[in-house]
Amino acid sequence: MTTENTPNPRQTLSYLRRLFAAHGLEAKSKLGQNFLIDINLIDLIVRAGELTKEDSVLEVGTGTGSLTAKLAEAAGHVVTVEIDSSMAPVAREVVGPRPNVTFLHGDCLAKKSVLNPDMMAAWDAVPGTKKLIANLPYVIATPLIVNLLVARADIERMVVMVQWEIAERLKALPNTKDYNALSVIVQSIADVETVRKVGPTNFYPQPKVDSAIVLIKSNPEKRKLVGDVAKFRDFARNLYVHRRKNLRGALAGFPTGRIEKSIVDAKLEALEIDGNVRAESLDIATHLRLCEAFG
Repeated sequence: MTTENTPNPRQTLSYLRRLFAAHGLEAKSKLGQNFLIDINLIDLIVRAGELTKEDSVLEVGTGTGSLTAKLAEAAGHVVTVEIDSSMAPVAREVVGPRPNVTFLHGDCLAKKSVLNPDMMAAWDAVPGTKKLIANLPYVIATPLIVNLLVARADIERMVVMVQWEIAERLKALPNTKDYNALSVIVQSIADVETVRKVGPTNFYPQPKVDSAIVLIKSNPEKRKLVGDVAKFRDFARNLYVHRRKNLRGALAGFPTGRIEKSIVDAKLEALEIDGNVRAESLDIATHLRLCEAFG
């Protein structure tokens, strides 16, 4: 059966309730399951992906398969991953026998900073422009985004639904409350924009916070400036472990090994950077200079 002849369900609240009742299922809060029930928002996520038959899409959080089916209509292939085994029969029923969809059961992360190798192998086995498009479970959104961006220079874009708080951090500017290691790492190698803010009533069950559809586009020129991306990620994470300390104190107290303050002071003076400021006041270029000196 071709993908064009496979029906595409319209995920609404009443549809989800009937589906869950038929399979004896309910959403699991510990897995961060909040199912999108606004048809227009599902379509918006797909449009933001700018999909063609040349694209190989990774979806994390298959859920009921409603977004999966829409992605399969537009993309060349979809590799979709779900940790909840009870959702598998539902998703396969909803998606139908589409030859361009690969279903995987498991966690997208092998460890906090390690991507699931089986997931990556399945995605690599499918040719095409790499794109992550997903309504991400909140609990894995940050480590997945960072690990994929750092590890894979070939990802053209990510279109992801995340908590509003995470969306604000992803695009935060220096000297704002949301600017942190996540902002620095992602913006050093990619461009970020908020596509749409999304309220709780657009999900079932309703989360307690707002969400956002975020577009993250890889920027090869930025990546070239960073050089060793994994090294820079580690440096930025370490720098923000003691966020409330000034720059001098944060560098001296690195969790990977303390540095004598006299050495810190000498290096900062050579860089002409004030050690009394906090890291969150510094732009990406200054973080890169610090990484070169201290990383």
